[in-house]
Amino acid sequence: MSRATRHRRSELVAHLMTWLCAGTLALNLLLITGLLALLASEGLSYFWQKPLWLLELADGKRALGELYETENMPDPRVGEAPGMRVRVKVGNRDVSGSDFRWIDEAQITARSRPKDAVVLERLEWGNFYGFLRELRANGQPLAQGEDAVWSRLGSLLREKARERRALEAVEKGELGRINYALERLRLERRKLALESLPAAERTLREQELSREEAKQQAAYAGVAARIEEKRAAFVAETLVVETADGAKRELPVGYVMRAIRPNALGIAGVAKLYLSRIGEFIGGDPRESNTEGGIFPAIFGTVMMVFLMSIFVAPFGVIAAVYLREYAKGGVLVRLVRIAVNNLAGVPSIVFGVFGLGFFVYLVGGTIDRLFYPEALPTPTFGTGGILWASLTLALLTVPVVIVATEEGLAAVPQIAREGSLALGATQFETLWRVVLPAAAPGILTGMILALARAAGEVAPLMIVGMVKLAPALPIDGNFPYVHLERKFMHLGFHIYDVGFQSPNVEAAKPLVFATALLLIAVVLASNLVAILVRNHLREKYATRSI
Repeated sequence: MSRATRHRRSELVAHLMTWLCAGTLALNLLLITGLLALLASEGLSYFWQKPLWLLELADGKRALGELYETENMPDPRVGEAPGMRVRVKVGNRDVSGSDFRWIDEAQITARSRPKDAVVLERLEWGNFYGFLRELRANGQPLAQGEDAVWSRLGSLLREKARERRALEAVEKGELGRINYALERLRLERRKLALESLPAAERTLREQELSREEAKQQAAYAGVAARIEEKRAAFVAETLVVETADGAKRELPVGYVMRAIRPNALGIAGVAKLYLSRIGEFIGGDPRESNTEGGIFPAIFGTVMMVFLMSIFVAPFGVIAAVYLREYAKGGVLVRLVRIAVNNLAGVPSIVFGVFGLGFFVYLVGGTIDRLFYPEALPTPTFGTGGILWASLTLALLTVPVVIVATEEGLAAVPQIAREGSLALGATQFETLWRVVLPAAAPGILTGMILALARAAGEVAPLMIVGMVKLAPALPIDGNFPYVHLERKFMHLGFHIYDVGFQSPNVEAAKPLVFATALLLIAVVLASNLVAILVRNHLREKYATRSI
């Protein structure tokens, strides 16, 4: 075989490999785009208001709801052609016990879209589909008839929304601070009982605690009375509504979030409602076992956990990589450490969760409780799962990635840069601090980007060390010391699992799984984008110094 033939064959193989790589990359991009398109179409469509259809059935009954899908009958009768059935979201869970209903198309005799049909989004029991009949206040009629009730309902709902926000502010703010102060006083009294103090000093301290406790109890009674008064006014007005089958129910107006006439809305009205629902989903609190409302606590918990993990993992990973690359002498021990670091990157995440539970929660947290919080025992403070231990566990999980990426960044710094700095009289530490680390910063940030991406999506270890289905309080609030690292938290990844597989109303919550997954991807992309922009800036800034 001639040299020219071999050269052409090698060129052909090179071109073939290039096209294979390009095709594989294009296929991967296509799959990723398709996945994102699926999440967006299934998740974002949940917030778009569909029209309400009134279905007249052959047995004389009626059904009112949103049409979701149509499919072939799963069990056609013998000798008959397979028919079609339609899935309708009929709501009214407190009436029928289910949000959805399958109806045979053969049983539907007529369809219509009544303009006066309403959707009532409620704090409890999901949506109500029906017709307005009467508005009452303390049992006395305020308005009767659909149009009269509808004309007064909008302003009343806005007033109730303001009352609801004021009530929540008092419950979470003023009443929450009083409860927190009472709990601190209880712990102070318990701590005083455990201390060995002179009788006079103990008596004086008990008197101070009693006075402060009486003051807080009086404040609590006053706030509780105000709350009860507000609640009584909050549920004073009620709506009399009627289902499609003619059943009537009386609903407190205060528990209605929105009242919508979908069939009377134009495109602008539907778009405004759509944006409002997305805003509530991102910034609101969850309701109805996480199947309704917002997911702000899960977003906050995910971002805060990743932020804390970054604070912990960056110094440990960078210091370990600097020692291995710049200071450690080659030998058996160093090779063993490198092998251990590489192997740690392949350990299943649940193993880190078990280690975090045993070491951080039980050993470190239990020791902290015994030394600094004995008055709270047997109720643990740090000796139970919390966002601090979850962040440290994920830091251990991702530190091998940071070490490897940092070593690669340090290796990319030319040796001549180090020698030039030392030749000018700088010490080894000054050379490392002022020359090597700035030049290796893009590589360090690459490791941080990979660590952020992995940590944000981890769920299994977090289920053991602090993540919960519903956290009553955020890790940051207005009570001293303001940042409560011992508290449990919510996470977007676990929220997806909980809503999709543990929800008591899976059918209604299914679109929320797609929406939450899309939001988790958006959070990861946003954090990675910030890190990439910082990395590119540093790369441009120190490009000339690395030459």
